[in-house]
Amino acid sequence: MMKKIIFLALLFSNIHLFAQKFEGLALTPPMGWNSWNTFQTNINEQLVKDVADVFVSSGMKDAGYSYIVLDDGWMSMERDKATGNLVADPKKFPAGMKALIDYVHSKGLKFGLYNCAGTKTCAGYPGTRGYEYQDARFYASLGIDYLKFDWCYSDAQNAKESYTTMSNALKTAGRPIVFSLCEWGSNKPWQWAAPVGHLWRTTGDISNLFDGILDHGNWQQQGIMLIVDSQDSIRKYAGPGHWNDPDMLEVGNGLTDAENKTHFSIWCMLAAPLIAGNDLRKMSDQTKMVLTNKDIVAVDQDSLGVGALKYSDKDSMQIWFKPLKNDDWAVCFLNRSSQPKQVEFNWQNEMVNDPLSKKMLDAKTTTYKMKDLWMKKDIGDTKKSLKTNIAPHDVLMLRLSR
Repeated sequence: MMKKIIFLALLFSNIHLFAQKFEGLALTPPMGWNSWNTFQTNINEQLVKDVADVFVSSGMKDAGYSYIVLDDGWMSMERDKATGNLVADPKKFPAGMKALIDYVHSKGLKFGLYNCAGTKTCAGYPGTRGYEYQDARFYASLGIDYLKFDWCYSDAQNAKESYTTMSNALKTAGRPIVFSLCEWGSNKPWQWAAPVGHLWRTTGDISNLFDGILDHGNWQQQGIMLIVDSQDSIRKYAGPGHWNDPDMLEVGNGLTDAENKTHFSIWCMLAAPLIAGNDLRKMSDQTKMVLTNKDIVAVDQDSLGVGALKYSDKDSMQIWFKPLKNDDWAVCFLNRSSQPKQVEFNWQNEMVNDPLSKKMLDAKTTTYKMKDLWMKKDIGDTKKSLKTNIAPHDVLMLRLSR
């Protein structure tokens, strides 16, 4: 009898060590909008309604964007004293969170919220530590579709255990919710998070710098190219339902037109989540054109789910190849330099072999048609060498089809 009791106790304790996330979600990288990059904690009910309206009117929804995610600052500074539940800030959200979520859902969109694995959120609001199952039930009762889960105030916590506990809590609550791990890559979540969540941050916070570091003293934000440099080596860990997340987009947040295109292009080549972070109500036509380019988005959302291979990196010119379904390929020529670069690429002399996808591009045996995805026009085929100039911080992005 004692052996049976010990066995059952061990079995019960081990249940919490293994996550069983909701399967069948995020089979392509999630697409949406998050409030943090532009608004930080300055969020409110009207902003969310406006963003939902713009999703529809601007063509964002039609391009594939579906999640509206409220980041830090949506809740009151204290939990409900009677129930222990989180409370939406009544000044920011006077009609209550459930009514706002219902509004977003009425537009055919999905809704996400934010919290933290630690005792507080990064902005000092109530965290989830010790409330995982209660908060999961609360989120399910609201009807959210996405949870971004940060890593502040988590001293002495084990990342894998903390995120596994929240994953199990969400599964127990019963509502399918995309689980986004925002652990900053500190504990290499790509090595253990596939059963736990649907996407995981691979780096610290992004900035609107094209390259370099934005130093705040006690913390830093990384430039776009610096983040890109850390992605190629972990591409094997991502795929349908479990994505590397190099952080939210900075398109429309002070980058040049060329940098906006390059940022969006390489995120799509990486099969990264596309979570816009700009003020959609005020975006320029150029920003809207970048975010809603369906040819570029299709590269990101390709059902094969394989991130790009960095094929070449010479003299600030990188060439990336991304295998796509139906034996198509996306190719991105990226000029990281502050000077224009001339490109001459002889397809006949180059053979691309990707061990991860087991795909091969051999232009000697197969001729591919080429489409310029930003210019939206066909530019010939791979029988002839590609000769072109690429402006500073700009890209040429092609789709190759048999």
